[in-house]
Amino acid sequence: MVLAAFGRLRVTGAVPDGPVILAANHISPVDPVVLLAACHAIGVAPRVMATAGVFRAPVVGAVLRRAGYLRVARGTASVTQALHDAIEAVAAGDPVLIYPEGRIGLAPGMWPERGKTGVARLAEATGVPVVPVAQWGAHEIAPYAAPRGAVRGLARSVLRRPQVSVHFGRPVSLAGTGSAREATDRVMAAIADALLPLRAAEPDVPRWHDPTRPIDPSRARLAP
Repeated sequence: MVLAAFGRLRVTGAVPDGPVILAANHISPVDPVVLLAACHAIGVAPRVMATAGVFRAPVVGAVLRRAGYLRVARGTASVTQALHDAIEAVAAGDPVLIYPEGRIGLAPGMWPERGKTGVARLAEATGVPVVPVAQWGAHEIAPYAAPRGAVRGLARSVLRRPQVSVHFGRPVSLAGTGSAREATDRVMAAIADALLPLRAAEPDVPRWHDPTRPIDPSRARLAP
């Protein structure tokens, strides 16, 4: 396993049988590798929706292409194709993993940001359960600015081997939500609640400071 060389993976929780939507927080360029390893550990093989740019990244891009990730061309007219592809994947019986934030989170404190409504629209179109997935520790493996600084970050991780925790929470009930915005907010709240115990020792400010990570509070939510 590639991840084992750079960190100590701890996976908790479970995923219901059958097609599901896995909605995860996004904290690092290596998140796709972390989530792939975590899903493998619990016997789940999801199709993952990932921004088009990450497919061009060394190593990570190759892993994503081999794993059948779904390309999301953000900011283009073809972005809606990603939703259609995800619907087709769920219809074929595959779990789909999505990062509702749509980018690596830049909120102060690194709590999940306000999500994009694609996760709610996918849930409405497919009718399958939405499982909140919380992760913590991947931000210590590679810097936000990767591939710039990635070699140094990965070398440091080989020596430190930080703990990387992933928790699969209980499915979120979207019953009673009156809009895609409200449903998305409920999903993001569930991800944040699942994240709380993973970072209990650093609830306000992460211990690990990444000087390449900018701060953008415009989409910040209240921490749980």
